[in-house]
Amino acid sequence: MSEKNPTACLLIIGNEVLSGRTQDANINHIAKRLGEIGMPLREVRVIPDVRQVIVDTVNEVRAKFDHVFTTGGIGPTHDDITSECIAEAFGVPWEPHPEAWAKMEASYKPGEFNPARQRMAKMPRGASLIENVISVAPGFTMGNVHVMAGVPRIMQAMMDTLVPTLQGGPPIVSRAVHVIGLPEGAIAEGLGKIQDRFTDVDIGSYPFYRAGGNGVAIVAKGNDPARAEAVTAEVTDLILSFGKNPIPGEPVM
Repeated sequence: MSEKNPTACLLIIGNEVLSGRTQDANINHIAKRLGEIGMPLREVRVIPDVRQVIVDTVNEVRAKFDHVFTTGGIGPTHDDITSECIAEAFGVPWEPHPEAWAKMEASYKPGEFNPARQRMAKMPRGASLIENVISVAPGFTMGNVHVMAGVPRIMQAMMDTLVPTLQGGPPIVSRAVHVIGLPEGAIAEGLGKIQDRFTDVDIGSYPFYRAGGNGVAIVAKGNDPARAEAVTAEVTDLILSFGKNPIPGEPVM
């Protein structure tokens, strides 16, 4: 990937994900949306609803990556502590956000904007809002940290608002070829040599297993379509050298 591409990290915050009660459904969407603007997702971590873990992890990754995205922990219950932890990480007060407070108060009937719901209108001082067209309660951006809901539909709405405001890099293109009946181990050495010649392209090898036959998919990603296609051409020749039929595109798993 080009050095001009800003990098991103995703923190999935929630005991329910670590316990297996909830299956994360956000990584794929976030990775694809960021890839569209040339911002590769370089790391994903799942961490618990533990104050010090959140604070320490946020401070670590916001110094390491250009952008940090978080999902989960911004609801109305006692274990939704992401927002106040972000405030602690940045060393600023956690307080009512005037704009968020006004929007949320107006969205409820008189008397329904109770203390629990008011928690969702409290944010680190200086945060800017990420609009939520689904359920009003917004996410927010603090520095290079973007805090979003964990519910997929709401998170996706927040991403729709957030992504156009971000400065990405050259678009990341992907080219793929796959083959049935040829194991990874057979082509590993050849793939390594191709990677050595194309250091500006990320080459990934992904085995698959299905009723129609097992095989492997080779995916080339980079900023230059011609370079990605050149890699695919060499991978195609490598597959042909084993007497197998290369198939353009990633397989249906």
